[in-house]
Amino acid sequence: MGTDHYGRRGHSRIRRGVIAVAIAAALATAAAATHASAAGSSAQVKVASTSLGRIVVDAHNHTLYMFAIDKNGKSACYGSCAAYWPPLLATSTHVVGSGVKQSLLGTTMRKDGKRQITFAHHPLYRYVADTKPGQTKGQGLNVSGGLWWVVSPTGAVIKKTASTQSTTTTTPAAGGGYGGGYGP
Repeated sequence: MGTDHYGRRGHSRIRRGVIAVAIAAALATAAAATHASAAGSSAQVKVASTSLGRIVVDAHNHTLYMFAIDKNGKSACYGSCAAYWPPLLATSTHVVGSGVKQSLLGTTMRKDGKRQITFAHHPLYRYVADTKPGQTKGQGLNVSGGLWWVVSPTGAVIKKTASTQSTTTTTPAAGGGYGGGYGP
């Protein structure tokens, strides 16, 4: 009888362990599904109307720019350049867009191993001086080794400047710190 008694206790422990594992697995699956649903429902790239016309913006409606010296879909903006022009990053190759042609969205691998979102083969960046949605302070700037332009929902580079921007093609004064270098 002693063996039977201990056998039942052992069986009860095993059953509780199996139930605990099943509950943990169910919770993990539910959390993953919720995260995937939340990630899939919010566009990483979308369209907004600005003084420059309709342009691509990030999920928070901040303007996205392309860097004229990027070649073959690869970023040339690293170091201090990337500090002022942070790349729009993705955790996977699947990029979600709203109001844009899905076929124009993609990613490129940066030298640091991170994925950067591209649109019409242009790696996309934000500009740190654009602190509010709709601002386009980086439009036409010639800093960090090249020109910065916004992109239309069709993938065309927009090279016009807004009439309200007086510093669109000037380089910041020495010590202004807009990131002079690019490259590793």
